[in-house]
Amino acid sequence: MKAPLNRRVFVIGYAAATPLGRTFDRTWNNAAAGLAGFGQVTRCSVQSLSRVVGEIPDWDPAACDFVDPKEAHNWNADFVILTMDVCRAALADSGLEINDQTAPKTACMVGSALNGTDAFRKAAETLRVKGALRVSPYLLPNLCANLPAGKAGMMLGFTGPVFSPQGACASGNFAIGLGARMIRDGDCDFVLAGGVDTCIMPEIIHGFANMNATIKVGKNDRACNDPSLASRPFSVDRKGMVLSEGCGVLVLAAEEAITAHGLVPRAEVAGVGWSSDACHFTLPSGPTIVRAISAAIDDAGLAPADIGYVNAHGTSTRKGDFTEIQCLRAVFGNYLESLPVSSNKSQIGHTLGASAAIEAALGIEGMCRGVILPTINHIPDPELGDIDVVPDSARAGGYECFLSNAFGFGGTNCCIVFKGV
Repeated sequence: MKAPLNRRVFVIGYAAATPLGRTFDRTWNNAAAGLAGFGQVTRCSVQSLSRVVGEIPDWDPAACDFVDPKEAHNWNADFVILTMDVCRAALADSGLEINDQTAPKTACMVGSALNGTDAFRKAAETLRVKGALRVSPYLLPNLCANLPAGKAGMMLGFTGPVFSPQGACASGNFAIGLGARMIRDGDCDFVLAGGVDTCIMPEIIHGFANMNATIKVGKNDRACNDPSLASRPFSVDRKGMVLSEGCGVLVLAAEEAITAHGLVPRAEVAGVGWSSDACHFTLPSGPTIVRAISAAIDDAGLAPADIGYVNAHGTSTRKGDFTEIQCLRAVFGNYLESLPVSSNKSQIGHTLGASAAIEAALGIEGMCRGVILPTINHIPDPELGDIDVVPDSARAGGYECFLSNAFGFGGTNCCIVFKGV
């Protein structure tokens, strides 16, 4: 194999669809306003106290202007159409034109935790009610993890590698990290990297509820009459995550390609750190998370004191939030007391494989604007010690580098350091 080119990698654009907004701009504006995107589930009927979820407002795959009725019928795994839509928006935001020169050098990798689960449940119901011959011949493609990226390529015209990094709830960061490595080494010049999950369905909601991962909102919970209060990372009364749907895609580019095509960098992918716990399939492990965080900072050529903000994984679970703060304390020491640490999941919920990509985009936008997004719904937890979670409202604050954490089921960890330009 040829020696790597050791090129610098930058983010030149991004897009997202989240419970806070159908577009990235709406998501950002609502996040900066301190809003949350939660409500009672409307996409399906459930028999659970875990019925507060995050749904993308005004999201209807069939309403996309590139989808006709036949396309909507055949591609009935919502993560396919959603990825196509967000990839198109990300490319437009970046200013990158896909043509004969750029198409072969543009890759796409979009991770997902659950893939086309919704298409499978529709096929199972069709088999039960209408019989074997009515099961869609499109079922298997709808289940393929790489198909969202592949369909985006068919629509947008890029012909570089397309695949799906499978890192559970860290999938988005794995896509960014792998994409950056591919650009660094010279395999491609541009990468659309991110994550997607369309998970609001009864089986998934009940499954998370029965494993005590999602919040059960009873009549005495403060979110009973106001669902916006359901997700409360680092709060003393946190009870579990809010399950959400979403998609986020970043466009990465080599430094030389940015200059050659007259594009504008917004942040550098400065360092990547990854590890696995080899411990438990859901509970986080401190030592290996510390290693991933430390490796990302070291890969960026920085010291812990150079990090100006931490975009935390912050799921709003008892064990997860506690472990993450303990790990940050192990890496940053006393400096942690003056380091802003906030969780976008307090406003967006947990979008599973999409979460890290959405959070990276929000962190970069905040770095460009000089704004630190908040952790809303916060009541201090003495057990976590003295930490600045940017409680309740966004604040003005510049940071030149930030750490974005992502941890997933199976003990998979991926942390990325982004640097301003």
